[in-house]
Amino acid sequence: MDFENIAFVAARTPEAQESLRRLKHRYGHVPPERADVIVALGGDGFMLETLHGSLSQQAAIYGMNRGTVGFLLNTYREEALIERLKVATSVRLTPLLLRAVTATGQAEDALAINEVALLRQSRQAAKLRISVDGRVRLEEMICDGVLLSTAAGSTAYNASAHGPILPLGSNVLALTPISVFRPRRWRGAVLPNTARVEIEILEQLKRPVSAAADFTEVRDVVRVTISERRDQTLNLLFDPEHNLEERILREQFMP
Repeated sequence: MDFENIAFVAARTPEAQESLRRLKHRYGHVPPERADVIVALGGDGFMLETLHGSLSQQAAIYGMNRGTVGFLLNTYREEALIERLKVATSVRLTPLLLRAVTATGQAEDALAINEVALLRQSRQAAKLRISVDGRVRLEEMICDGVLLSTAAGSTAYNASAHGPILPLGSNVLALTPISVFRPRRWRGAVLPNTARVEIEILEQLKRPVSAAADFTEVRDVVRVTISERRDQTLNLLFDPEHNLEERILREQFMP
């Protein structure tokens, strides 16, 4: 890949903004819509914002950590950026498409790179019916919510809810309940990434539920469907010694 045209984007923190100034001066800069690669400077939250903003573009995304955890980012160094880009490992991510219908009949779509989360809106637990590929799998689940996570997102909210961490390339999704009350022993499911998941909200007026796809929230939903959006993919670049597959594997052995 030709890395002559680089766009730099940065979070609003002083550290990220100073790095932006220095890297632009050193390597030049083009607008993101003209770039071969977009270099994102910030933390994981800003990286997720950059990915969402790049869904309609063909540029690869290479992050450098100017935040805290930096799970989706590479180590920050100003030197030899072009050389790092040329030997970087490419990872293709496919987002999830959320289609939600609200209590007023309004239909809304949103994309998620990490996960789609259904969450109770009130003190009352949510009551959900879950179908996979048109077949009801759980007639009724009482819980605080449920997540459908990609492999890349399986180390985030999904892991906090005790869901499985999924290797990249496994072609599966994690369906994970949040504080499930009934059925008491159900701990979730691993689904093929071709699955179409439909979730109906039972007793919606008494037990209102919101649906969130990364940054987008739809409140008072009555039904959602979730599936992979295969016509839109993202190309992430990682240094070979810190590739995303190794990071996900390492997360499974963290104390």
